[in-house]
Amino acid sequence: CALYTQEYEGSRNEAGERHGHGKARLPNGDTYEGNYEHGKRHGQGIYKFKNGARYIGEYAKNKKHGHGTFIYPDGSRYEGEWADDQRHGHGVYYYVNNDTYTGEWFAHQRHGQGTYFYAETGSKYVGTWVNGQQEGAAELVHLNHRYQGKFLNKNPAGPGKYVFDVGCEQHGEYRLTDMERGEEEEEEETLAAAVPKWKATKITELALWTPTLPEEQPPEGGPGQEEAPRAEGAGEPAEEAQALTDISEEETDSLRPGEEDGDAATEEGHEDGGEEFQYDNLDQGNASFEEEETRQLDPPE
Repeated sequence: CALYTQEYEGSRNEAGERHGHGKARLPNGDTYEGNYEHGKRHGQGIYKFKNGARYIGEYAKNKKHGHGTFIYPDGSRYEGEWADDQRHGHGVYYYVNNDTYTGEWFAHQRHGQGTYFYAETGSKYVGTWVNGQQEGAAELVHLNHRYQGKFLNKNPAGPGKYVFDVGCEQHGEYRLTDMERGEEEEEEETLAAAVPKWKATKITELALWTPTLPEEQPPEGGPGQEEAPRAEGAGEPAEEAQALTDISEEETDSLRPGEEDGDAATEEGHEDGGEEFQYDNLDQGNASFEEEETRQLDPPE
């Protein structure tokens, strides 16, 4: 079996501490090449884990701090800002299934404003994130329509609207509705499985298309009904919009962001201390998260 010993080649200061540029092989088999200051990794460096992961970027007192790229064993990677060993600031996460998240991070999680792109469908979520989850004002953009509203617990919630490329908008709101009602003893389970259901209230033309036409609309057709553009071979705009909304609801249900690999790197803080690599298993705690997310498209973290 391989037995790793502590090795170091590089500069030292008068006190004998690693100081300046150096190369080190740590007792656990990891390697580091880069800058040191008073015995600690500090400045630009490359840290390679024996499991295949690696970090290329800035350090401060043995911790990832500043700008850097972390490549995980499964091939996913994060490029962006770090603070105190955590993804923090602005950064981009590239997932194994080709999804991407671009935006703000806080304490290792997606938090703030960000865009998650779903490679399989071409859809994207543009808006607010809280502790790794889609929450707050956002827009879910699909190939021929988009939903604008608020999200809660990864799902749309409350008032919002669908904007269709055919030239109309459907206004309404998402309300929590039980999937099915069973026996009393199952009621608690049913409530836990409640999902938001879209309730349409009205359909209007796109605001940009109607500023000079309102007075010429025939009264018997109802406001906006006759003037709403239709796709070829389509029926009433209301029917078309409802059909498209049904599709968008299915897409909304299936679009779930993937989870990030967590590095949770901790260091001993002295010469022979390496980084301890482990998974954070954030959110769903699934070490094989990428296979699952690839199946159901469910970003972080």
